[in-house]
Amino acid sequence: MKSLALGVALLTMLAACASSPTVHTDSDPSAQFSQYRTYSWLAKPEGVSPLAQERIIAAVDAQLQAKGWTQAPNGDVGVAAHVATEQRHDIDTFYSGPGWGGWGWYGMGGMGSASTTVRTYKVGTLVVDMFDTKTKKAIWRGTASDTIPSSPEKANAIAQAGITKMFEAFPPGSAPAK
Repeated sequence: MKSLALGVALLTMLAACASSPTVHTDSDPSAQFSQYRTYSWLAKPEGVSPLAQERIIAAVDAQLQAKGWTQAPNGDVGVAAHVATEQRHDIDTFYSGPGWGGWGWYGMGGMGSASTTVRTYKVGTLVVDMFDTKTKKAIWRGTASDTIPSSPEKANAIAQAGITKMFEAFPPGSAPAK
């Protein structure tokens, strides 16, 4: 029973450490978000599969509609979304020796070996920009970044989590959702 409780605790800690998208938002402090009620899409996200594009659009639409906004042909706000990806690398080098010796004065030295591993992975960033259609000024930006998993289901879950987190305190000045 004790090992079961320990296993559950370990799984809970690992789940808490699981990757969560890094999200940032910025807004024009002079923008009067209380005046905006409608929006239209200026640019839909490119660089992703058509299915992922549809899911991103649906998730942004759902977030805006939950805030009381309505999609309209000539909305008060224009929404543009973009996806960018980049490859990154982690390099790990492991050293092994004969098990004796060490560094400094007391080290006896000795031949050891080194093994280097390079891990290549992709990071994706979703950027959502909003513009006042009358003034053509940028009024809000949200970004969500994370490692792109190979599984489409996991990638969709990360994108959804990023969009949800992005719109938690939207419009600016409102309290975050609890």
